[in-house]
Parts: sequence; C-alpha cells; structure tokens
Amino acid sequence: MSYIFAIDQGTTSSRAILFDAKMKIVSVAQKEFPQYYPASGWVEHDPSDIWNTTIETCRDAIERAKISASDIAAIGITNQRETTLVWDRTTGQPIHNAIVWQDRRTADMCHALRADGHELMVTEKTGLLLDPYFSGTKLKWILDNVDGARNRAAKGELLFGTVDSFLIWKLTGGNSHVTDATNAARTLLYDIRKGRWSSSICALLDIPMAMLPEVKDCAADFGTTQADLLGAGISILGVAGDQQAATVGQACFKPGMMKSTYGTGCFALLNTGDTPVVSNNRLLTTIAYQLDGKPTYALEGSIFIAGAVVQWLRDGLQIIENAKETQKLAESADDSQSVILVPAFTGLGAPYWNAECRGAVYGLTRNSGPAEFARAALESVGFQTRDLLEAMTADWHGSGSAVLRVDGGMSANNWAMQFLSDIIGAAVDRPEVLETTALGAAWLAGMRAGIYPDKEGFSETWALERQFHPAMNDDVRETKYAAWKRAVNATLSV
Repeated sequence: MSYIFAIDQGTTSSRAILFDAKMKIVSVAQKEFPQYYPASGWVEHDPSDIWNTTIETCRDAIERAKISASDIAAIGITNQRETTLVWDRTTGQPIHNAIVWQDRRTADMCHALRADGHELMVTEKTGLLLDPYFSGTKLKWILDNVDGARNRAAKGELLFGTVDSFLIWKLTGGNSHVTDATNAARTLLYDIRKGRWSSSICALLDIPMAMLPEVKDCAADFGTTQADLLGAGISILGVAGDQQAATVGQACFKPGMMKSTYGTGCFALLNTGDTPVVSNNRLLTTIAYQLDGKPTYALEGSIFIAGAVVQWLRDGLQIIENAKETQKLAESADDSQSVILVPAFTGLGAPYWNAECRGAVYGLTRNSGPAEFARAALESVGFQTRDLLEAMTADWHGSGSAVLRVDGGMSANNWAMQFLSDIIGAAVDRPEVLETTALGAAWLAGMRAGIYPDKEGFSETWALERQFHPAMNDDVRETKYAAWKRAVNATLSV
C-alpha cells in the first residue's frame, strides 16, 4: 500500500492523480463536464456530473497504473470551493443543481444584508465579505426557492455540503458527513477564530445548523470508501479546498510565503502564520491549512476569471482551438496597439468586489485581431495579479518573500509568466510539479498515512523548474498598469 490517490474535483473537470511513495505521478485521468447558465450571471453544475466524472477518473487512473485499489494507502481530496449542494439525508438525491462559486444570483441578497449593517459582524467572524461568491447565501437561496426545501431542512431531512462533503458522503455510502477547516472557512458560516460554525450567522440566514457537516483538520480520518466503488475500501485521510491545497503543495509553510494558482480563476494566498490578518483592502482572511487542531491563516485575493478567459477565446470567440495557441498569438501581437481586456464576465473579485459589472474591451482599432485579443487576455491575468499583490503588501506588515510561486494550467505558458514577472516587478518561480493542488491533497493524506514526510521534509522536496525575472522597463511597466487601472475604473463606472 505505497500509493496515494488525489481526487481533484475542479470547476470544469474532475481529475484523479495517482502518486507513488516518492510523491511522483504514476497516472492521471481527467474528464470535463458541462457548465449550465440558466440566467445571466448564474452558473450551475449537475451533481451527477460531478460524481460520475469523479468515479470514472478514479477507475481510469487505477487501470492506467496497472495496480489494484488495495495498493492505495489513502485518498486526498481537493475541490472547487464555495460551490453549494443540498441533498436528501436518506436517499442522497440532490434537491437542486450545484450552485457554482462563480454564480452571482444572490447579489441582491448580499446588498440587502450589507445595507442592513450585517457585513461587519460577518467579516469579523468569517474573514469574508458579504458577496455571492460564498456558500452561505447560495444555501439560503436553495432553501428559499426549492419547493418544500425549508420545511424539509427544518425537519432534519436535508444536508448541506461543499463539493468535498458531497463526494465524501457518496464515497462512504452516506457514512460520513464531514468537511475540513479550509472548505468550512469559505462558506460564510464558519467562525475562523473560534473554529466552529457560527450560530449567529446561521440565524441571520435562517439556516438550520443540523444541515452542516462536521469540521475536521486537513489531515484526518474522513471515512472509508465503499469497497464496490473502486475495488477496495480506501481511507480518505486528507482534504483541502483547491487553493489551500495548492498552498500546501507549494510548501508555503512559513509566514510571508506566497503562491498564485491559475486555473479557471486566479487565487493568490499569503501565509500569515497563526494570526488572522484583517485586510483594509477588501482581501479575504482565511485558513490556509489546519493540522493538529491548529489553524494557519492566510490573506487571499480571488480573481474570478483567469484560465476562463482563454476558454472564452476558444469557445466564445472561437479564435483558438486550444489554450497552447495563445502563446504564439501573444508573441505575434502588434506592439503598437494597447488593447486591454477587463474580463469581468461574472463581476470583478478582489480587491474590487463588484458583482454587477461586466467585461469590457478597450483600445480596439481596425487592425485588432486574434493576436491582440490573445495578448490582452493573458495580460489581464497579470494585471489582476498585481492588483492582488499590491493589496496584500499594504495589509501584510511581516517580512514577505520577494518571489511568487505559481502553479495551475496557465503557469505553463511562458509568455504569460514572463509578463506576470514583468508587470509585478518580481521573480516568478514555477515548480517542477505543476500539479501542486493535487500534490497538496496527496501530501496531506500520505503524511497522515505515515508514507510521506512532515512539513519540513516535504518543503525540502520542492524543486524549481524555471524562474522568470522582470525584464520590462520601469516606465513601460507603470504606463501599462496605469492604463489597466483606467480601464477597470471605466468598467466599474458603467
């Protein structure tokens, strides 16, 4: 039993990655699933798609590795955060589609709660803002809008969970209704200082606390899979939300260390140690990871659209067939043009937190074409990252790192990473293992199983693949960033 399984359930696909005893990848399986957009700003997933693709990829990865489930010591799970599910306690049947973290349907609800003066209390307890991004108002919406849901919830017939909870419940045959501290910290319902669900916030949102899962450390006993699902019962020993799992996978264990993950969105986390830092720049205070009952906190900046802007080039504009094409297009773009894309397709995240604004393009000329759009799309990710880092620098008074560790699909794009280094004016480190989210989940489970080393030993295994250094002239950097800020201000003012 020397293998560790990582389930990486993401926004657009589910993946299963098998690691060996040396934390090397043995096999990978991945399946995309549909996105549903019932109304403007609404995003949903069919829970059966989440479940079926998860099980299918697990089986595929085992088959490709030519091993049996009995060779696997433990499972670590990492997941898209904030996405909200409610299901029947007895049958396991969801009562509504999963409402995805990107969904903005509760914007008016959040506005009303802010207008009534509740945001300060919510932020003090959760470290979060009153924004439709988080699970709490999504859960309230389901209870308010699905026929009979509120009555059934009051009777104890319904369960709430983020994706990790739903998968664990399904994997264990309904024996475990649990989550970890990092996912709980993203629900808008969890007091990150006291380490428990907030009765006052649940009362504010009229959410029965009996619906909520038990909260555990990131490395803990979450239950055992049903033997008939994968061929043997396997212990689930590690869980962390995707961005926290990436923070662990990047070995950002020391205060001041910082990582940025480029998936569907972009998420930068700065380790602040055992102290939750209150942001003055609308960043989030969250839990980076929790081990042995002790939370380690972080400042987080969330960008809603990063890799999704490349998907838009592919599926919306249809100017590329795959993401790799953006690098050559960006390299060939006309340097005399200054096309700026503000990808506020579902609003803008940190540090703006505006749910109502929508995307815009500035600086178009008759000569603007696919190359200029591709470059503007990649640059938008760099600009948004700088927004986050400047806010973090203003909030964090400790001694931080002058290096940003990156991961996620877009981090493989050399042009995008060089521009990122240029626009932030700092080194960007890309690790040898880009699957840091899955690696973080695997390490949590493997460490708990006694197969992988402790934090210090794991930190020593982190290996650099390439470091990008800023090469842009200071004046050019500031001119470009000033143009971006003007474009964002214009977008927000519409």
